[in-house]
Amino acid sequence: MILNDRKIKILEAIVNDYIATAEPIGSRTIAKKYDLGISSATIRNEMSDLEELGLIVQPHTSSGRVPSDKGYRLYVDRLLRCRDLTDEESSFFNDIIMNNIDHIDYLMQQTAKALSLLTNYTTVVSKPKSKKDGIKHIQLVPLDETSVIAVVITDSKAIKNNIIRTPQPVDTAALNGLSDIINNIISTHSFDEIKAFATGVIPKDADGNELFFKEVFAAAVKSVAEEDDTQLYTSGVNKMLDFPEFSDVERAKQLFRTLEEKDMLIDILQGDDSEPNSVRILIGNENNLEQLKDCSVIKTNYNIGNTEGTIGIIGPTRMDYAQAISVLNGIIKNINGVIMALSDKKT
Repeated sequence: MILNDRKIKILEAIVNDYIATAEPIGSRTIAKKYDLGISSATIRNEMSDLEELGLIVQPHTSSGRVPSDKGYRLYVDRLLRCRDLTDEESSFFNDIIMNNIDHIDYLMQQTAKALSLLTNYTTVVSKPKSKKDGIKHIQLVPLDETSVIAVVITDSKAIKNNIIRTPQPVDTAALNGLSDIINNIISTHSFDEIKAFATGVIPKDADGNELFFKEVFAAAVKSVAEEDDTQLYTSGVNKMLDFPEFSDVERAKQLFRTLEEKDMLIDILQGDDSEPNSVRILIGNENNLEQLKDCSVIKTNYNIGNTEGTIGIIGPTRMDYAQAISVLNGIIKNINGVIMALSDKKT
């Protein structure tokens, strides 16, 4: 069966109407609302063909039809028309980014809130992580007579403070010297070797401070591991209750439990090998999680310097894909624009 232009226009009308109303649509409604230049009887025949192709389904005995996951997929791949952000929306995002660019945690939190506000869907944002594990610098600072603070800066520029006991008092000058030796070891050895030093033999550079250096490296490795733990920011989870698809209490509970589980949210965001800034859309049964079979997920990776994270939008399969993708593309464009502008200023 040929999927001609007329069938495609009818499918587009069904998808657009169902997104707007959440009500099945019949041939008479399409004939009245959409100027397709054909009778309701012809539309009815074409809808029968679309149903045979698996692009629309009849949810109950009424004559109305709704899009199937396959129908949404065709719509997204072939018919979707996204837009640029309005000046007001772009300014809104730009202000959020500029005001929080030095506070990544708060920036991601505000990004999740802004996306949820503009789309009316649930949003999940992962804090950017370094694309590689590693330690950038360690500075030893005296705390008291028997303790020092090992200030660990990771490759993702996270700063972690670790208290380490010393067998005897060490002054600032001596600690600076030890810091130099430690950073020389860091610069000349891989992170895997540093992890080995944290549990095994320290290189000769330690110059008699093997046990102390072992504790420092152990603290540094722990700092990197803590930074590698994915941090997530969510917003708009309760917005799912606004959609009739989730008016069933048990279905809503199941979805909420999923959106409250960190491991499940990580699963939703991960498993994406797409290029940075490219948008990936998972519709209904394309989601691996059974709890999301009635949902669609739109997600993309983003970069901030040498770090990478993911932004995801979760809504019913009846979501407004064009609007959600437009907003998602807009925030990525604004993040990249601000980062580029800041980089240009530094050069």
